[in-house]
Amino acid sequence: MRIADTIKRGSRSLRAAKLRTLLTALAIAVGAFTLSLTLAASNGLHDYTNKLIANNLDPAELIVGRDKYIKSGAATASEPQEYSDSVSSVSVGGKTSVQIKQVTEDDANSIRLKPYIEQVRENYQITIRYISREGQKKYTGSVQAYSSAQKPELDAGKLTGGDLPSQGVLLPDSYVSLLGFKDAQDAVGKTILIDVQQPFSTSTLQELLTSNQTVAQLAASNAAKAKDEVFEYKITAVSKKTATSIAVGIEPVRISNPDARKLYDFTAKGTGDYNRFLFVSARVKDGTNESKLNSAKADLEKEGYFVESSKDIEKTITQFVNILTIMVGVFGLITVIASVFGIVNTQYISVLERTREIGLMKALGMARHEISELFMIEATWIGLLGGLIGSIGGLILGAALNPYLTKKLDLGKGNSLLIYRPLQMIILIAALMLVATIAGLLPARKAAKLDPIEALRTE
Repeated sequence: MRIADTIKRGSRSLRAAKLRTLLTALAIAVGAFTLSLTLAASNGLHDYTNKLIANNLDPAELIVGRDKYIKSGAATASEPQEYSDSVSSVSVGGKTSVQIKQVTEDDANSIRLKPYIEQVRENYQITIRYISREGQKKYTGSVQAYSSAQKPELDAGKLTGGDLPSQGVLLPDSYVSLLGFKDAQDAVGKTILIDVQQPFSTSTLQELLTSNQTVAQLAASNAAKAKDEVFEYKITAVSKKTATSIAVGIEPVRISNPDARKLYDFTAKGTGDYNRFLFVSARVKDGTNESKLNSAKADLEKEGYFVESSKDIEKTITQFVNILTIMVGVFGLITVIASVFGIVNTQYISVLERTREIGLMKALGMARHEISELFMIEATWIGLLGGLIGSIGGLILGAALNPYLTKKLDLGKGNSLLIYRPLQMIILIAALMLVATIAGLLPARKAAKLDPIEALRTE
C-alpha cells in the first residue's frame, strides 16, 4: 500500500472515532498550549533585555572595578574585608551599607595608558541639594554624566555628537511642568539651576577647632557654614521616561562629562572618597570586535581588576529569564509525557476493536510493516491535531492578553511580553508529532504481530 493511501486510511479510522480522537489530542494540546506560551514569553523577555542593554550600554565599553561585588549577579560581602585605603562604605537603599573596594585615580590613569583603551569615563557620584529655575520652587533630584551609549527617547530638542555641549543639560520630562514650562518644547533653550554644597574638608575643621573662637562665634561665622554654589545650565533636550531605561525611580538630570567632573570636584574634594570610584567605563579601540574586547578584558583581569562587558550583563539578566522559562516549560513537558500514555491507551483500544479488520487486511496480503505504519500514522495524526489545537489556542490567547500584559508590566511602546515566531511553532508541532508517533509504536507492533487466522476468528 502506498504511503499516501496509508495516511488517508489512518485519517478515516480516526474520524470514525471522533470523540475519542479529540479527547486524546486535547491532552497533547494542553502541553502544546503551555509550551507555545512559554516560548513566546521567553522571546519577549529576551527581546526586551536586548533593547535594555542596547539602549544603555556601549558594546565597545568595559565596566572596570576593583571589587568583585560590582559585577552583575554577584552577592555583596557577608564577611569583613581586609582593610585598604580604597575600601569605602556605600549606602544601599538608605538603610544598609556595603564595603566596596573602589577604583582610584591612579587606577583610572593606568587604564588610560593601555594601548588598546580609547577612553576612560569615571563613574562620578554627585550629590546635589536641589534643582530649580528662577522664580520657581526647588525640587530634589540627581545628576549624572551623559553617556553616548545611552539612547534616550526625546520629547523635544536634539542631541548631536558623543556628549552634551558645555553647560548643556538633558532634562527629564518629569521636571517640565514642575519648573513652570508650558511643555517640553518650551523648555528647550531655557536655563535651570542646580545647587550643590561643598563639604567640610579635614583641614577646614582643624582650622576651626584651633581658631580660639567660642562656640557662639563659630556658629555665627561664615567659616563654619557649608559653602553653597548654584550652577546654571541651558536645556539642550527633554527626555521621556522609557521602559528600557535602567534608572530606578526619578530619571536623573544629565550633563556633559566635563561639567560632571566640575560638580564632582566641588562636592567631593577634601573628602575621604575624593577621586575614588565604584567603577570606570573603559572604551576599547575597535571594541565592537568581540575578540579584541575579550582580549582587553583578559588583560585587565590579569592585573587584578574585575571586568564586565555589556554581553556579560546581558547573560546575567537572561540567565534568570532562562531559569524561569525552563521551570514553566517543565510543566508543559510533564503534560506531553502524560499524553503519551493516553495515545498508547487509545491505540491499544483501537487495535482490540479492529482485530478482525487487521486479520482481513493481512489475509488480503497487507504486510506486517504496512499494518505497523497504519497505526503509527494514526498516532502521528493525533499529535498533529493536538499540536495545532494547542499552538493556535496559545496564539489566540496570547494575542488577546498581550496588550494588557505589556501595559501591566510597563514594558513600553514597541515592546511585547509575548512574541510568537512561526518557525518555533512549526518545530513545536513537528516535535509533538514525533512524540505521538513514538507513543504509537507499541500498539503498532502489537497489531503487526497479530495472527491473521486468530484475528479473523475474533468476535
